[in-house]
Amino acid sequence: MEELEQGLLMQPWAWLQLAENALLAKASITKQGYALLISDLQQVWHEQADTLVVSQRAKELNKRLTAPPSAFLHHLEELLLPLFKDSAHQDAAHPSKATFSCDHIAEALVLRVRSELSGLPFNWHFHCIPASSSLVSQHLIRPLIGVSLALQCHGRELAALLRMKDLEIQGYQESGAVLSRSRLKTEPFEENSFLEQFMVEKLPEACSVRDGRPFAMNLQSLYVAVTKQQIQAGQKRQGSGEPQTSCSTSPRGTDSQLLDQPEQPVSSTPALSEPEHEPMGASGTMQRPQLAKAKRKKPRGLFS
Repeated sequence: MEELEQGLLMQPWAWLQLAENALLAKASITKQGYALLISDLQQVWHEQADTLVVSQRAKELNKRLTAPPSAFLHHLEELLLPLFKDSAHQDAAHPSKATFSCDHIAEALVLRVRSELSGLPFNWHFHCIPASSSLVSQHLIRPLIGVSLALQCHGRELAALLRMKDLEIQGYQESGAVLSRSRLKTEPFEENSFLEQFMVEKLPEACSVRDGRPFAMNLQSLYVAVTKQQIQAGQKRQGSGEPQTSCSTSPRGTDSQLLDQPEQPVSSTPALSEPEHEPMGASGTMQRPQLAKAKRKKPRGLFS
């Protein structure tokens, strides 16, 4: 089921508005089965089912339907994935092909789906149990730390760009250029003052989690880029024979690497760089390469 687990990690979170409440969910469906992760921002539930489970549950819930497990899985994919991809437009103008509801049974959560298949009623119940701590770390804690560090690095790069623009404007002014429209004049960028003002005026609204919709609507491309990078880093560690753990405590791990390299430019695509492995010497000890400190080029304006 490795394909399912990796496919689930690569999926973005979607915001689902049900009659009872709103949920964050992600799913991966293949011919071998499905994996589903659901959260109400208080708890996280998970179910993973192979073809045997799918076949047995289909017989229990849909006695009039006879089909191989692959047919049921394909129908579930047709119902779920478009809903997840179009979660920003769940309204009367975009009706779903299915109705969803959820029930809490003890610590478990049952997501019920009602639809039609070949003109007959189709019902499905996802029986989700509380997710393990390692699964929550893999799908939420570590990716969100990576997203936070990526946004911090992105902010530093933007601040550096603003300082460069101020130097360029200063060069124009020293050469005698005059701003033709005074309303466009801006003060030189002061990062500390900007951060203080942001904390007071913008932070309360910016960090409002609400029902999780802002996270699902605005940050999923970056979330997927972070999880993709983490998968690649794990594959690289596996190829080099390094032991893998669910929670790495290395200070030079994927997440901290963003914080330690402020001079790396951030591209327009939110992909994160892969950590490089340090070479091992013949004696088995770690040999750290000597890096020459790069000289920063002096910014130049058009008139410098």
